[in-house]
Amino acid sequence: MTTPQPPSGPPLRELLAGNALDLAPMLLGAVLTHRTRDGLVAVRLTEVEAYLGPGDSLHPDPGSHTYRGSTQRNAPMFGPPGHLYVYFTYGMHHCANIVCGPVGTASALLLRAGEVVAGGDLARQRRPTSKSPADLARGPARLAKAMGLSTADSGRDALAEPFTLELPPHPAGPVSSGPRVGVAGPGGSGEYPWRFWLTGDRTVSTYKPARPRTPQPEATMFHKR
Repeated sequence: MTTPQPPSGPPLRELLAGNALDLAPMLLGAVLTHRTRDGLVAVRLTEVEAYLGPGDSLHPDPGSHTYRGSTQRNAPMFGPPGHLYVYFTYGMHHCANIVCGPVGTASALLLRAGEVVAGGDLARQRRPTSKSPADLARGPARLAKAMGLSTADSGRDALAEPFTLELPPHPAGPVSSGPRVGVAGPGGSGEYPWRFWLTGDRTVSTYKPARPRTPQPEATMFHKR
């Protein structure tokens, strides 16, 4: 699969108002930078996943956080393109998305993996368990940790300070696609090959299919006599 060229002319925010499935491969090779009081970390994106909103009748997406509608948690996904949606999962990890599509569509691109291209020392301080530079942002939780992102950043503009997002001047290389990671059921099947990555890049995360949930036995009901 060849990386499509982003259309020339429109500003980045206008471009991000497009369809997530078209934008996902275009964002590969883009550099997201986050500046904090500790310094800056910049990550070149090598793997993203597309998630669509409840209003897309052509591509219903049961894997999306917005599949059942708007909540306080997922509200940023319904907001302007170019903003961040950061969520907390498993009681320990943050994962970051860039919102795309027109306001109200609730689509986003999960930042699954990338290469730290600036601020490596700070990224290593945040990720002391990383065994190599390629491991610093190899996975969505690692990427968010290396960049210092948390739910406090959810709803913030990724196209304005303290963030910058720069698209690559030319395609970053061949692109592969496949099922999304950690999505059980139809939203994670081969019918949804909405994960995109730079073919052969060493920072791309390892694919692990989601395990179907085992039905729990119904609790025994005890009645007072």
